[in-house]
Amino acid sequence: MIVLGLGALLFVFPFYYMFIGSLQAEPDTTVTSVLPDPGNLTLGNYAEINEKVNLGTSLLNSGIFTGGVIACTVVFGVLAGYALARLRFRGRGAVFGIVLLVQVVPFQLLLIPLYVLIVRGYGLADSHLGVILPFAINTTAVFVFRQFFLQLPNELFDAAHVDGAGELRVMWSVALPLVRPALLTVVLLTFIGPWNEFLWPFLITKQADMQPLAVSLANYISNVAGRAANPYGALLAGACVLAAPVIGLFIAFQRHFVSTDIGTGVKG
Repeated sequence: MIVLGLGALLFVFPFYYMFIGSLQAEPDTTVTSVLPDPGNLTLGNYAEINEKVNLGTSLLNSGIFTGGVIACTVVFGVLAGYALARLRFRGRGAVFGIVLLVQVVPFQLLLIPLYVLIVRGYGLADSHLGVILPFAINTTAVFVFRQFFLQLPNELFDAAHVDGAGELRVMWSVALPLVRPALLTVVLLTFIGPWNEFLWPFLITKQADMQPLAVSLANYISNVAGRAANPYGALLAGACVLAAPVIGLFIAFQRHFVSTDIGTGVKG
């Protein structure tokens, strides 16, 4: 327990330092800044970063981007995962092999063709749809859902088919309630990716009112931070705002990330 406690403190310390740094009126890089002077604490850095990058608009853009990616990932991931796990069709193994192959292709290799396709081909620059489309299908989510659907007892599906249920009805009423841990895990993992994504939104958005928070903070570092009274404090304030939803989401749902006894739904 002592070792685990020390590991937890080491893990939490960067977040603590980030939060304390965001509250300092004057920058303090000494060791004593770990226990700051109460007289040097202020919320002015949050007002400063909000004035320069408009935290409300940036957070809204990040929320739209992340929410759209999560919705597409869950819908397409569930449909594709269920089809690869439960439906019998020619070429199923080849399709699954392609899904695995896509996971080893770095996203950076696709940036140029995606940019040409979405910006020049579809004309979706500076739009929420243009930011969301490259992340609409997540092969990792497809793999996770497929593996969970494969673990479900066949008797449950057979009973539903005997009662006359179609595949969509079986998936909605039988399969989805039993893969809740996988659903929550996919939502959390998917949330972290687009919420912190910088490179693609930076390329696709040029208007300040369309940029998510990660891009707005990067622009602040490049263009404004040098003229700020406490640039590091304002930057850490923006980083706290960016990290807060991820931390809150994990704290709220971490107790659900356990496997349930899915076999209890089968009698005899």
